[in-house]
Amino acid sequence: MTKLKVHNIETAPEDSKALLENSQKAYGMIPGLHGVLAGTPKILEAYQTLHELFVDSSFNNEELTVVWQTINVEHACHYCVPAHTGIAKMMKVDDAITEALRNETPLENAKLEALRAMTLTIVRNRGNVTQDDLDTFYTAGYGEQQVLEIILGLSQKVISNYTNHIANTPVDAGFKKFAWSKDNVVA
Repeated sequence: MTKLKVHNIETAPEDSKALLENSQKAYGMIPGLHGVLAGTPKILEAYQTLHELFVDSSFNNEELTVVWQTINVEHACHYCVPAHTGIAKMMKVDDAITEALRNETPLENAKLEALRAMTLTIVRNRGNVTQDDLDTFYTAGYGEQQVLEIILGLSQKVISNYTNHIANTPVDAGFKKFAWSKDNVVA
């Protein structure tokens, strides 16, 4: 099993310290992922910047959750699925949405299901989508902007999911109750 160091403010490279302090202020703690990313200040800065840009996109809280969790589940991220389950609760996203995403079952809301399907198509086909895929997405009420914003969210999730796979980042205490494994998906 691979593992990378989880830094704190004292052990982090100098250029990561202020970024970790920002995490501490924002979350009341330093998420383990941020501690790992602190090993290279530029990747922590990139992750934090992508996060803010994605949160400020046109997506509402439910849609942000759909994109994040669809990618987390597809990538089988042991850290991000529980973390985003807790984050979805904090964002007051309906538990039924979160559970459907965690269990890879269709969402009851047709527009959110179209977002989940397009996100999966982009991830699984590495961006190679058809005009029919786009037309179906547009018919659901989305546009070109949202296609590009899915890619923005995917950029953030590639950093976190891949890092967590390599680092085997321990799940933060507050999210352990939302533990998840691809092996335990209830379809």
